[in-house]
Amino acid sequence: MKTSTVTPSAAGAAAIPATASLEAHTYAKVTRRLVPFLMLCYLAAYLDRVNVGFAKLQMLSDLRWSDTVYGLGAGIFFIGYFLFEVPSNLVLHRFGARRWLARIMITWALISASFSVVSSPGMFYLMRFLLGVAEAGFAPGVILYITYWFPQARRAKVMSLFFMAIPLASIVGAPLSGWILESFSGLQGLRGWQWLFALEALPSLLLGIVILFYLDDSVQAAKWLTPDEKAVLQRDLAAEDGEKVAHHSARAFLSDRRLWLLTAIYFCIVMGQYGITFWLPAIVRNAGVSGAGTVGLLAAIPYTFALLCLPFIGRSSDRTRARRLHCAAPMLVAAAALFALPFTGGVGIALVLLSLAAAGAIGCTSQFWTLPTAFLGGMTAAAGIATINCIANLAGFFSPSLVGWLNDLTGTQGAGLMLTSGVLLAGAGLLALVPKQIVDR
Repeated sequence: MKTSTVTPSAAGAAAIPATASLEAHTYAKVTRRLVPFLMLCYLAAYLDRVNVGFAKLQMLSDLRWSDTVYGLGAGIFFIGYFLFEVPSNLVLHRFGARRWLARIMITWALISASFSVVSSPGMFYLMRFLLGVAEAGFAPGVILYITYWFPQARRAKVMSLFFMAIPLASIVGAPLSGWILESFSGLQGLRGWQWLFALEALPSLLLGIVILFYLDDSVQAAKWLTPDEKAVLQRDLAAEDGEKVAHHSARAFLSDRRLWLLTAIYFCIVMGQYGITFWLPAIVRNAGVSGAGTVGLLAAIPYTFALLCLPFIGRSSDRTRARRLHCAAPMLVAAAALFALPFTGGVGIALVLLSLAAAGAIGCTSQFWTLPTAFLGGMTAAAGIATINCIANLAGFFSPSLVGWLNDLTGTQGAGLMLTSGVLLAGAGLLALVPKQIVDR
């Protein structure tokens, strides 16, 4: 495989030596400026992606659809996502994150709001596909954008903070969705699920507009940084880029076995993550909870636990540099919890196991992205991150579809939970094949 060293473009960045205090101040400043806002954007994205799980509580009975119809519709989102993600990330890398991320958020907000008028399975499938097309590139685009500002040694903590948006989306979204379903049902002749789609699209629309005025495409373009602060960032990033590789051709890129191994691992992670996300409200309800509002409140508990765990996982990963371990251990915890769920009874035990499963699935997601970004740089990083994410996110299609089909076939949720557990276990095993020397640093 042919590779070449990525040439850093931070001329003069090393000319100003950074004191420890200046370096700490600079990274704290960048974190405060970027990470909370990016979290908020991803929170809105994730809310629009998964609120169909709460709409399901009313939507299926209103439209007389089966779990199979819902599972296929929930999953078909990822077909559109798959087809357009790599081109989206390449456009972002070439023309800048600010305008492209804004475009993504505004278009998906408009499509998400349009779900309020869905009336047939065919229309549902089409809108989910278009939502995937619109959102393609957002998550890998933000991951790539983070590499423009933070070196590998500081990235695990930042990734953990960013991916806290997933549990936050459910902590906020679960009770909010339950409240909308109950309180708005019948208003202006619309059902609660219709209001759900319309109202929860508004944050994405507003944030998409704000991005145009708030984000900067690069360190050099950031007017809120002093010259010395820019020099610190450029020095660290340039030093790291010198150790990364860029492929000479598409053939060299596609023949890199590490790329496909990481894709397989992330496929397993996504399979587990969405196996929880799309079915958690139904699991809580089937444990003996009645009322959409109560289901929404209780469904927030597992994600609250995940939210508390993420910063500790990120700090530990950056301190020890044991990247593979910090990805594999949460996967094993999630697999064990999902495996145990069918054999337990009662709401309390179900919530404990769901909390462990959510913390494990989201924790390994945040730590996974420290692996490919450790050795890919430049356009190769843009293409590599997008390739891994788009192919692996096909698991978002297979997971709800297979689980829905297994639920209908067996009449229980146990088979789907067992499948999800087994896939997570397999992914943890594959992590042992990732070369330690290229990621644990």
